[in-house]
Amino acid sequence: MDENRNYLLAIALSLVILVGWQFFVAGPKIEAQRQRAAIEAQQNGETSPAPQAGGSETAPAPMPQATPAADGSPAVPAGPASAAPTVGDRNTALATDARIEIDTPALSGSLNLKGGRIDDIRLKNYHETVNPKSPTIELLSPAGSANPYYADFGWVADAGTNVAVPGPDAAWTVETGDRLEAGKPLVIAFDNGAGLVFRRTITLDERYMFTVEQSVENRTGAAVTLYPYGLISRQGTPVTTGYYILHEGLIGVLGEEGLTEVKYKDIKEKLELAHKDVGRGWIGVTDKYWATVLIPSEETAFDARFTYRQRNGVETYQTDYLGKAKTVEAGATAGTTSRLFAGAKEVAAVDGYDTRFNLDNFDLLIDWGWFYFFTKPLFYAIDWLFKMFGNFGVAILLVTVLVKAIFYPLANKSYVSMSRMKKVQPAMKELQERFKDDKMRQQQALMELYKKEKINPLSGCLPIVVQIPVFFALYKVLFITIEMRHAPFFGWIHDLAAPDPTTIFNLFGLIPWDPPQMLMIGIWPLIMGVTMFLQMKLNPAPTDPVQASIFTWMPVIFTFILASFPAGLVIYWSWNNFLSIVQQMTIMKRQGVKIELWDNLVAMVRRGAKDTTG
Repeated sequence: MDENRNYLLAIALSLVILVGWQFFVAGPKIEAQRQRAAIEAQQNGETSPAPQAGGSETAPAPMPQATPAADGSPAVPAGPASAAPTVGDRNTALATDARIEIDTPALSGSLNLKGGRIDDIRLKNYHETVNPKSPTIELLSPAGSANPYYADFGWVADAGTNVAVPGPDAAWTVETGDRLEAGKPLVIAFDNGAGLVFRRTITLDERYMFTVEQSVENRTGAAVTLYPYGLISRQGTPVTTGYYILHEGLIGVLGEEGLTEVKYKDIKEKLELAHKDVGRGWIGVTDKYWATVLIPSEETAFDARFTYRQRNGVETYQTDYLGKAKTVEAGATAGTTSRLFAGAKEVAAVDGYDTRFNLDNFDLLIDWGWFYFFTKPLFYAIDWLFKMFGNFGVAILLVTVLVKAIFYPLANKSYVSMSRMKKVQPAMKELQERFKDDKMRQQQALMELYKKEKINPLSGCLPIVVQIPVFFALYKVLFITIEMRHAPFFGWIHDLAAPDPTTIFNLFGLIPWDPPQMLMIGIWPLIMGVTMFLQMKLNPAPTDPVQASIFTWMPVIFTFILASFPAGLVIYWSWNNFLSIVQQMTIMKRQGVKIELWDNLVAMVRRGAKDTTG
């Protein structure tokens, strides 16, 4: 029995340490980062960068010609060393240049004809808060705004050649289309005045995928060699969540190297990470819920690069690719096709693109983690139930029942063994008394008793061991998937991915006072704590006073820790505790074991009264 409790205690304390670190260490760290970012922004005369914002310097990255790499080969251009950007109103920045409207069921915004950049994207179906009247999410933003963040495509020539390619200030003209709508191509063109005509045919589907066909028409008398490129540029270091279970920053799948994740702080130290001759893959920038990704042409290999630079106080992160040389003969036209994903990381959309375009592990754009083989199926189960019942909270409750059913044989065997152990408690106490001076002989006698009664002393830990991976998988699903963002339950829970907004310390809103974060103990965390307490009281208290004290206070500790976790996770834990109580009581009754819940509660109250009197 003691080994059983020690093992269970070790598991429980490990869980307390893991989740406690997030609450007491990671949480304050994130808040400090937000405050520091706000202070720095004010000192620079900027507004605080939003998680969805960022970009490159005010002067866009592409230059008319590429600066050669260290080995002499051409490279994707970087922006000039300019003064710190003048931060203006986003609408003012948008009104500065001629634009083509973007309007699909999922996206709104515009394409900048100056430079031909995609630098104005809003997500129609997502808002900044749970209030549907709050502003929609701003994903990409133009130069001159507070948070420039954009994608661009183009061509570069070999260093030293005299080929004029369209640069950041190139004035593109519209050849076909007056707006970019789903399934309706937009064709823009740029004539360099020296015999080369550059065209971009841009097509957008109903979700988030742009297809960009670049072509060069050579009207000169000689062949021209050019290199296609694409880039995503972001200015300023975005405020990230800072949790170890989620990657935010630069990302890509680069051929045989597979998934590559680079945090902002890491690229700031290394300045540049280059990958040569990547056969297939994609590169981009990812936030918690949104991403912007370049998917180069599959025709030939490409060079990929992640870079960081700081000039005049301006931090710029860039991810780009450079394709292989395209030789355009005199009087001929050559081109290449690439894609750009700019939108929300919806599981169905991301998986759909992965299958539709035969991309390499595009589903890894969503950070399922090392245990994706368990986490992702759990999401699919919840999502399937959501489509049936229309509520993610209900889906979580039903998935909990499903998990209980799957592990019922294991849990049933565990509870049966625990019930048998309760039946032999008198015999165990008699052995402990008989061999109290000989611990080794006492353990031998107990093991003989366990073997005779077919008892597994560690069986009581199995329900907890099974629950922990489910707990963390559900935590991951609630934390990373956009489907859970702003998903309501019932009553006061309007966002299952956010903590319970109520707290007992202001009588659940009756007192007009907002307590500090550590005192935000809502209704659902209290329900979780009570159910956990009742589940523990189904069993007699440990004979060791230290263990008994720890087990008594554990529900209180968990209540405070889990209060800051997503409400959906706390609802799951509460419901799981309730089902466990019902299951254990049913099995105990079948085994003819007395259910001592009430007796244990009374004994605890009497013991507390006795201690107070003493």
